[in-house]
Amino acid sequence: MKLIAVGLLGISLTACAGGQDGERRELFGGFFSSNQEASLETLTPEQIYRRAEAELETGDIDEAVRLFGEVERLYPYSEFAKRALIMSAFAYHADRDYENSRASAQRFLDFYPADEDAAYAQYLLAISFYDQIDQVGRDQGLTFQALQSLRTVIERYPDSEYAKSSILKFDLAFDHLAGKEMEIGRYYLKRGHYTAAINRFRVVVEEFQTTTHTPEALHRLVEAYLSLGLTDEAQTAGAILGFNYQSSPFYQDSFNLLKGRDLEPEARGTGWLRDIYRQVVRGDWL
Repeated sequence: MKLIAVGLLGISLTACAGGQDGERRELFGGFFSSNQEASLETLTPEQIYRRAEAELETGDIDEAVRLFGEVERLYPYSEFAKRALIMSAFAYHADRDYENSRASAQRFLDFYPADEDAAYAQYLLAISFYDQIDQVGRDQGLTFQALQSLRTVIERYPDSEYAKSSILKFDLAFDHLAGKEMEIGRYYLKRGHYTAAINRFRVVVEEFQTTTHTPEALHRLVEAYLSLGLTDEAQTAGAILGFNYQSSPFYQDSFNLLKGRDLEPEARGTGWLRDIYRQVVRGDWL
């Protein structure tokens, strides 16, 4: 039996050296299942790396990640150790193990900050936050981290193939953040907590002006201020809405609300909305 095992090992290594992937997979499947750790130490870093790739292709991500880790452990200074690290980040992300994906991507950036794959590592780190945005409910910590990481890709690697995708995802994450503020603002508005609602809509108008939620935020401000009897603020919100988003259905709703109280959408008073009107409509930023 010992002679048979030695013979199989010799055949397996010959198959690896010859680069015949199908035969290598078939031979590995039998022998290495019983004596895996010892056999890995007899292989070159490329052979272990290729085997990890094969496991990844078949969908065995746990085994692929383990083998990529073995490349790093056994041959830490090899070119394949560097490749294995970035592939571990990719494999973890494919398995939706975002925390480990980020950890591997960050290790790659720490060890190889000037490498040609650094842009991809930063992108993987960013989308590991981005892909969790819809899972976090009202906790927007991951959304802020996604925005920060995506901005790093855009600013540090503007000519990379990942910059364009990062810009798109940044805009969507930014819009998502505004959407969460709107969601909470509507919640307060429906329950008559007008001051709390106004604070949320104000954040959208002041900090998320470029998002798709701004027209509705201005309309909800008209509703909330009218409910509190603050007509100057309501009229000013309607004026901003009419100037920038006159084609929006929210403007017609606000116009009808104001008209119903014999009011016009016009800038009045000296509050924060008057400052927004001065900046946005008149262009006076100082």
